[in-house]
Amino acid sequence: MKFKLFWIIYVIFFLNLVFSGCDKFKKGEGMKIIFLHHSTGEVIWKGGVPQWFENYNRENRTNYKIEEQVFPKTSPYGWKNYPFDYYNIWVKNAGDIPFMSEPTLEILTKNYDVIVWKHCFPVSKLMEDTGNPEINSEEKRMENYKLQYEALKQKMRQFPKNKFILWTGAALVKNATDEKTAKRVKEFFDWVKNQWDKKGDNIFFWDFYELETEGGLYLKDEYAFSPSNSHPNEKFSRKVAPLFCQRIVNVIQDKGDSTSLTGK
Repeated sequence: MKFKLFWIIYVIFFLNLVFSGCDKFKKGEGMKIIFLHHSTGEVIWKGGVPQWFENYNRENRTNYKIEEQVFPKTSPYGWKNYPFDYYNIWVKNAGDIPFMSEPTLEILTKNYDVIVWKHCFPVSKLMEDTGNPEINSEEKRMENYKLQYEALKQKMRQFPKNKFILWTGAALVKNATDEKTAKRVKEFFDWVKNQWDKKGDNIFFWDFYELETEGGLYLKDEYAFSPSNSHPNEKFSRKVAPLFCQRIVNVIQDKGDSTSLTGK
């Protein structure tokens, strides 16, 4: 009887450990996050992202580990992180071998639970459509972007155990563009939010464009490095970095579809 009681207690103890571990995973403890970016992302990163997560982990007893990485690098691929480039590296040249020294999704998803990716502001230099969309074109046209985004969506969905967070593209200051171009950009990112994005999958986004423009067409001058430089300034970076971090946490904790797209 004592022997049988011992094994009953042992089994209960073991199952408690297992289910505690499951609950722990659901809460996102031990999650590894990679943030892929160029210069605009670097500005936001330096606005306090690592420190925010350090404080959050300490206060909430979590273990969210966030890293940043330039993607793609200047060499050998080139300083280009537009829709074509993510499509080129992650879809067209997918596999377990890096493409031109850049990690594919097959590689990234083995090392990270959450993958955050973005474009720098030249993504907003959007030319008029031709009526002949081409998925393999590097030309910055909405018709091409849409094909590339659709292919990327299908690719990311092949990794249901991972979560992906896409930034809506960085905007340009008024002095760096024109109204027609700016309206095309807004139309594209409205499409991303209202049509491309689907609830219930493993893909989410952070509405950086909305934070930069506040409903307008341009990066607000008070948020820009200068009226002619579309990099965000330090003050804006410190303002939105916590929102970026909160958005990541919301996604990790399965609240990505029910909370603010800006992290507010």
